[in-house]
Amino acid sequence: MKPITIGRRAIGLAAGPAYIIAEMSANHGQDKAKAKEMVHAMKESGADAVKLQTYTPDTITINCHNSYFTDCLKGTIWEGQSLYELYGDAFTPWEWQPELKELAEHLGMDCFSTPFDETAVDFLERMDVPAYKVASFELVHLPLIRRIAKTGKPMILSTGMATKAEIGDALAEAGRAGAREMALLKCTSAYPAKPEDANLRTIPDMMREFGVPVGISDHTTGDAVPVAAITQGACIIEKHFVLDRERDKGPDSSFSMEPLEFRKMVDVVRAAENDPGSAEIDGKALGTVRYGPANGDKGNLIFRPSVFVVENMRKGDTFTERNTRIIRPGYGLPPKELENVLGRKATSAISRGTPLSWALVANIGILHP
Repeated sequence: MKPITIGRRAIGLAAGPAYIIAEMSANHGQDKAKAKEMVHAMKESGADAVKLQTYTPDTITINCHNSYFTDCLKGTIWEGQSLYELYGDAFTPWEWQPELKELAEHLGMDCFSTPFDETAVDFLERMDVPAYKVASFELVHLPLIRRIAKTGKPMILSTGMATKAEIGDALAEAGRAGAREMALLKCTSAYPAKPEDANLRTIPDMMREFGVPVGISDHTTGDAVPVAAITQGACIIEKHFVLDRERDKGPDSSFSMEPLEFRKMVDVVRAAENDPGSAEIDGKALGTVRYGPANGDKGNLIFRPSVFVVENMRKGDTFTERNTRIIRPGYGLPPKELENVLGRKATSAISRGTPLSWALVANIGILHP
């Protein structure tokens, strides 16, 4: 199992201490000064890297309020909004990101991001990020994975809800497109997640199965799961970071760590690395070897991206990159099918905001009988 290298750090089972990532996500509350304060606090809390997210509401979804874009949030902590409204509250302005990267590097941390479409990858390449993170929901977005892989930068892929076959497909696609350094993160895509859904015994199985370094992206509310993950061989720990959960309430604050909590997590992780026998392990978090959705995140498959019609179309119109896109939510065809749709014609009129199905695509029977 070859380590990956980000900045000056080799990351892998025998390559040194775990690489600890502080995820900013939406916890800046659209306040640039607060975002900078968070970067300083991340450094003081022991993070090795700052991770951003690079999207806008218009690159990840569309401004549409039909049931596809609102019902998917029912029963979640974000109920009552449309996807477009949620991502409008949560995104990190792109013009901040070069400055945040410069600050993180000045403080001695790496800084990279999760892109959600190809335009974000182009932007991050101009920033010269040292690595890329692929979100769990985008693991099935093979066109995006190909674009990231072509940069030649290290890739960290989260695997929440993913089957073993989906993980294998993503790694194979990345490898064919030029990726040479890849790592996986065991993840439960629930917000917050429960320790009993962590199934950390999957970590060593993933190492054996895929031959790459494996870590954890953790959405539980404490540090027990990261510590237990270390005992299973995790070499990356990713946690969401917030300055003050009560003051900075936002889409991700409820499952994010405050600075003192993050510092404590780093300390207990380092102690567990030095003396695994001293770690207090939450047995519930170990679970079993399990791929695919856990009990806590089955309902969140709908947040994967899929193929949607994003402009009104008439019967006989041609599907193009302008009127057909890969966006969230996940009611349409899988992202990998977009290339089989483009250039074909609509079998009927289609309204903007409709998830694409094979019934709406003419002359597709040869490919999909």
